[in-house]
Amino acid sequence: MIETWTRRMAIGLLAATALTAPAFAAEKITAVVIDGYPAKALWVKEFSEFFIPEVDKRLAETGNYEMDWQESYGGAIVKPKGVLEGVKLGLGDIGIVTTIFHNSKLPSQALSAVTPFVSSDSQAVAKAVDEIAKEFPTMQKEFEAQNQVYLATGVVLDTYQPFSSKEITGLKDLEGMKVAGAGMNLRYLEGIKDAAGVRGGLTDFYNMVQTGLTDAALLWPEAAKTFKIAEVAPYMLKADLGAVNSKTITVNKDYWDGLPDEVKSVLQEVAVEYRDHVAGIAMDRAGESRDAYVASGGTIVEMSAEDRMAWAEAMPNIAAEWAKGLDDAGEPGTEMLNAYMGKLKDAGFEPVRDWAAELSN
Repeated sequence: MIETWTRRMAIGLLAATALTAPAFAAEKITAVVIDGYPAKALWVKEFSEFFIPEVDKRLAETGNYEMDWQESYGGAIVKPKGVLEGVKLGLGDIGIVTTIFHNSKLPSQALSAVTPFVSSDSQAVAKAVDEIAKEFPTMQKEFEAQNQVYLATGVVLDTYQPFSSKEITGLKDLEGMKVAGAGMNLRYLEGIKDAAGVRGGLTDFYNMVQTGLTDAALLWPEAAKTFKIAEVAPYMLKADLGAVNSKTITVNKDYWDGLPDEVKSVLQEVAVEYRDHVAGIAMDRAGESRDAYVASGGTIVEMSAEDRMAWAEAMPNIAAEWAKGLDDAGEPGTEMLNAYMGKLKDAGFEPVRDWAAELSN
């Protein structure tokens, strides 16, 4: 009797436990996220406030996996130019790579940068570049060579504009200027008489202009507001050089290979939504950032259509050079350029200069 009673008690306790305890515990996966830029930077802030919560929410729907996010920004692990190498070496599992610093290793990422004066719509450019990355193998292969998996591209600026310490009202005023820029946008100055580009990063531009190392800088209004550029460069020429993809979310390949398929799928899905989310914010903030620039003492002058055309025509065809460089390396550069321009034209954008059309002439 005692044995029977004991067995019944044990069975009862097991049944009660089964009713009150979860059937299983979610597997916890650590993810170290890195970027060298500070947490206040738009794309970093939105990674924390949009990307991470959205991944968590979707994984919670099944309860199979739970992410243990460890975020490291502002140079704690890597500087802004060191994210690509940091993810490659496994210093971070997921990184926001600023691709404009790596034209030699990631040449195909310069697609929108070599096609200025086409579109200032962040969302359209982000979508077009991301589609190119998924329709052609080139971009993903470049990241594979860096031991990384491409998730999605990002456009965090509506359009590059010249911000100057000296008054500028048109193309003529840019002649002879020293202008700070990052990567391919320095080539926009090549057709302007005696203008010289000086390479730097966004976090450097304030000091570069303040110290007189440069007269101006190429950046966008939201960044000008964030980094208080009006204090040293109170003149903006609204040239609308165009939106450029400059951020790509990547994952260390070794880390990726060890992730469950469910987690991989969620990361890929949310990366695309983050792409559109950030681009949308960049567009939404463009107007208020220009207003904030003026409120901080800045003056904005709109460049004439004639000057914009003259500037575009004065540039070497950097898009054709870009395409040929990829073609010569065995990659479909010309096809990618044609496809990209076609996507933006289909979306309703009329380029000031049709960079792809010149390839057939």
